[in-house]
Amino acid sequence: MVKLSGITKSEVLVGLLVAVSVGIGVVALVLFDTTGGKGSGLDKDFIYDIGDKVKIDPNLIFYTESSVPIVTGFKKSHAIAIDANGTIYAAGDKAVRLFESSGNSLGEIQLDSNPRCITVSKDGNIYIGMKNHVLVYDANKKHLASWPHLNSDAVLTSIAVLKNDIFVADAGNRIVLRYDTNGKLLSRIGGKDNDRNIPGFVIPSPYFDLAIADDGLLRVVNPGRHRIEAYTFDGDLEFWWGIYSPNIEGFCGCCNPVNFVILEDGSFVTAEKGLVRVKVYDIDGNFTAVVAGPEQLVKSHEAEICQIPANCQAGGFDLAVDNKQQILILDTIKNVIRTFAKTR
Repeated sequence: MVKLSGITKSEVLVGLLVAVSVGIGVVALVLFDTTGGKGSGLDKDFIYDIGDKVKIDPNLIFYTESSVPIVTGFKKSHAIAIDANGTIYAAGDKAVRLFESSGNSLGEIQLDSNPRCITVSKDGNIYIGMKNHVLVYDANKKHLASWPHLNSDAVLTSIAVLKNDIFVADAGNRIVLRYDTNGKLLSRIGGKDNDRNIPGFVIPSPYFDLAIADDGLLRVVNPGRHRIEAYTFDGDLEFWWGIYSPNIEGFCGCCNPVNFVILEDGSFVTAEKGLVRVKVYDIDGNFTAVVAGPEQLVKSHEAEICQIPANCQAGGFDLAVDNKQQILILDTIKNVIRTFAKTR
C-alpha cells in the first residue's frame, strides 16, 4: 500500500468522507428553520402568476369607500382602535393621535418611543402596547400606569380587554400573555404543548393579532399556519379555521392574515399583507365577501405573494369597526385611515 507523507490512500479517503459529512451537517443545521422565518423554501426563480388574484370579481366586493381618508400625519403608523363614542385612535411614530370620524383632531398622547398596538376598554381606559411593555391612560389622556418590561425579545402587537382580563400578543416570544387590570401576569397562552394538542404559534414577521369574541373565546391569528385559532381564557385550544391558498377564500404568503376585527354578527374581517386584501368570513370561518382588494388598496407593483418576510413588510394594514359596522382600514403605506361601508 502506497503512503503519501506517511498517510495511506485509504486514510485520506476516510478523512475526506468525514469532512464532507461534517460539512453537510453544518449546512443542514444552518438552513433548518424552526420558525418559518425563511419562507417556503421555494427556488428564488419560482414566481406566482398573481394577475388573476389582483383583479377581484366585482360581484364579490360588498363594500365601497364611504368618506375622505383621515390623514394621520405619521411617517410610520402601526395601529388603530375606536372607542364606544366613535373616537378613532391612531398609533404611530412616538404618539397616539385622536380623531373624530370626520377627521377633526382631538389631540394626542406623546410617548417616548414608538407604540405598536392599542385598544380602548369599555370604561374608556387606553391600553398602549410599546415594544416590550404596556402603558395605560384614562379617557382624559392622563397616564395611569406603566406595566413591567418584558424581555428583550418581546414585540407586542395586539391587546384585547374584557372586564378584568387583558390579553397581549407578544410576537417576539410567540405567546399570548394574560394580565389583570393591575398589570399582574396571570398566565401564558398558546405555547407549544403536545399534551394539550397545542402546536404553537408560527410567527415569521411581527404581525400577531387577537380579539375576544362574544362566545367568550379568545381568537388569535396563527399567521405562519394561515389560520385563526380559538382558545379558552385558561389556554385550551378549542378549534381553528383558515386554509393556505392564493385564491380569494384562503390566506397566502409567508404569514397571513396579519390583523382582524369581529363584527357584531360574529363575522370576521381579515387583512392580508403582500397580496393586500381585506375580506369577510362568517362566524364559522367561511369566506363571504371582499371589503377591498389590491386594486382598491395599493399600487399594482405593491401587490405580491411573498414567501420571505423580509420581502413583504409593506401592506400590514390594521383594522377597526365603528358602531355603524363600517370597516376602518389603517393604510400603513400612505399613513391614512380609510372607511368602507357595506353596500349590499
